[in-house]
Amino acid sequence: MDTQPAPTVASQPDEITREVVDLMANLVGLFHREYEEAAAARSLTGAQAKVLALLRRGPMPMRHIAQTLSCEPSNITGIVDRLESRGFVTREADRQDRRVKLVAATQTGAAASEELRESLNFAREPLAALGPEERTMLRDLLRRMLAGASGPGA
Repeated sequence: MDTQPAPTVASQPDEITREVVDLMANLVGLFHREYEEAAAARSLTGAQAKVLALLRRGPMPMRHIAQTLSCEPSNITGIVDRLESRGFVTREADRQDRRVKLVAATQTGAAASEELRESLNFAREPLAALGPEERTMLRDLLRRMLAGASGPGA
C-alpha cells in the first residue's frame, strides 16, 4: 500500500492549474485597465476610486484603508485629502477612540462610486454567456478560493 501523500496543487501545479492562473491574471489585467479608465472618466485616480469603493462597506479608519489597499498610511492621507476637497468623503472622530479618524463617503462620493461600479462592463458580456447555475457555481468557487487565501484583500 502506497503511503506517499498525494501531491498538492501548491507544490506541483498541473497544466490546468497553470492555465487557470494565466486566465485569472488576464481577467485581473482587463479589470484593472477598465477600472482605471472608468475612474479617469470621472476625474478620479484608480486609488481614489478604490478608496470610495471600500467605503461602500461603511466608515473606516485610515489605517484599515491603507492595510486593505496594501499601501502606506501617508499615501492614504493624500488620497483622502483630495477626495475630501471634492466633497466625496469626510473625516470624523471614532466615537470609541477619539484619536482614530474614520473616513466616510458622502452622498456625492457614494453616488460617484456606484456610478463607476455600474459603468464597469468588462465581465458583463462574458458572464451573460454563462447560465444562472454556471454563474452561481463560479461565484461559489471564487468565494471558496478567497476564503482559503490569506492577506489583506481576502
